[in-house]
Amino acid sequence: MKIDAIYLREIQMPLVKPFQTSFGTTTARRILLVEIRTEGFTGWGECVAGEHPYFSEECIDTAWPIMLHELAPALASADPEHGGKCSEIFRLVRGNRMAKAALENAVWDAEAQMRRVPLADLIGGSREVIPCGVSIGIQPTLEQLLAEIETELAAGYQRIKLKCKPGWDVKVLEAVRNRWPDILLSCDANSAYRLRDADHLVTFDQFNLLMIEQPLWADDFYYHSMLQKQLETSICLDESIRNRRDALAAIEMESCRIINIKNGRVGGFSEAIAVHNAAHERGIPVWCGGMLETGIGRSHNIALSSLENFTLPGDVSASRRYWKEDIIEPEVEVSPLGEITVPNTPGRGFEVRTDLIEKLTVRKEEIRSRSLAIA
Repeated sequence: MKIDAIYLREIQMPLVKPFQTSFGTTTARRILLVEIRTEGFTGWGECVAGEHPYFSEECIDTAWPIMLHELAPALASADPEHGGKCSEIFRLVRGNRMAKAALENAVWDAEAQMRRVPLADLIGGSREVIPCGVSIGIQPTLEQLLAEIETELAAGYQRIKLKCKPGWDVKVLEAVRNRWPDILLSCDANSAYRLRDADHLVTFDQFNLLMIEQPLWADDFYYHSMLQKQLETSICLDESIRNRRDALAAIEMESCRIINIKNGRVGGFSEAIAVHNAAHERGIPVWCGGMLETGIGRSHNIALSSLENFTLPGDVSASRRYWKEDIIEPEVEVSPLGEITVPNTPGRGFEVRTDLIEKLTVRKEEIRSRSLAIA
């Protein structure tokens, strides 16, 4: 694959409504997009790093220079055989997995177009539809939360995930369960608790949750293992799982019974597939988490979710939940059954709205092949 040019862009898009977690509230997104032009094809990737280094060590202002000065020049001069070679090309740069994922996934996208196969097929996917859940942020009031859940259930979503933190947990879960005793329900703490909260977290068992996601430290397996022994409810690890080795360690230590795979968090499709396979071989179900992606990142999540072991509803919800106007067409839609159809056309399966992207772009850089000159 001969790469002709790589373009980095920052676009800015307001969310339809604020999204609050234990980290804080997001009202708009600064988004780093990658465009790779190769042999007449254009692959797109999205860096899911946030505005602040809260979810992980990365943020958009660290990802941009790493991609501009290190990763993109290395990729432009490498002419990769396929997307799976990117991790070798990037091996000298430690960490920066979200930055790496944006570039690698754009290569996979371009490769699928060149081979004239759907991206889902190229990475080994087998599902024609994927089950969808929804993640609901912390709301100003309990009444507003209940109204939000009612709206999402009416839209067909198969699983409701509630963001939680100390002070916004037991009473909330109790109210939701009293209202909807039988829905598939989970909660996500984003590392808001500590082991001293174990007795409190044990009370979550009464709510028949699918899982408690990442209750403790973002870099921890050991204390999650201790906590899982006290809980009937399954722990799901998110932030702690950076690669296949982490997944194997967590499974061996019985730190979790479920794994959330986020494409950007683990460094792109290659490592996401490796994590999926490791979990599948050991009977651990996985699902695909979301990072407030645009349609470009969302299309990659759809392809990833088509792999066999993505048996639980993920956070790959409809475009209109987050964006007044998405940068792909058609926009991602969820059926009344709470499913998304996996595209069967070459590449990502959604056209990129380059006109809208140009309108939203606030900065742009070009990395040329071979010369490595930056325009």
